Amino acid sequence: MDELTTTEGIVALAAAGLAFVAFVWVVVLAVKLRRLRAAQRRVMKNGNSDLVAHAASLEEAFVQLRDWVEESATRLEGRMATAEHRIDGCVAHTALIRYDAWGEMSGQQSSTMALLDASRSGVVVSSILHRDHARVYVKQVHEGESELELSPEEREAIEAAMAGTPA
Repeated sequence: MDELTTTEGIVALAAAGLAFVAFVWVVVLAVKLRRLRAAQRRVMKNGNSDLVAHAASLEEAFVQLRDWVEESATRLEGRMATAEHRIDGCVAHTALIRYDAWGEMSGQQSSTMALLDASRSGVVVSSILHRDHARVYVKQVHEGESELELSPEEREAIEAAMAGTPA
């Protein structure tokens, strides 16, 4: 009998065929593994060949970066709060009112200027001019009110300053 037609021969041929397929598969996998290791070496330049350790170091670096960003954001929020507080105390609203204080038809030579912050606090400066003399009055304003009585022009200047429209 022919050895290729017997059961043992068929099994031997099938085993040889499977062995050849397995050999080809091993060669293909070896080539892929070599490419994967080359790519891994390119990614991990420090010589560490452990992907898990590399991933853990990347995660730790991201945690440190996140912590730094959060700390920086907290510091920035504090600085912004301080700056906003300081800005609220700065002159933010101004107005200048010109008028004829003496009714002499000499033109609008007198003026009142309001310089106020966001809380309507600041000063009102009035300059009253006459032909032979001039007077300057300064009144402190706290939240839109003064300890001293305000003239109608001074009140108008305060309202114009807070309205944001020059009168």
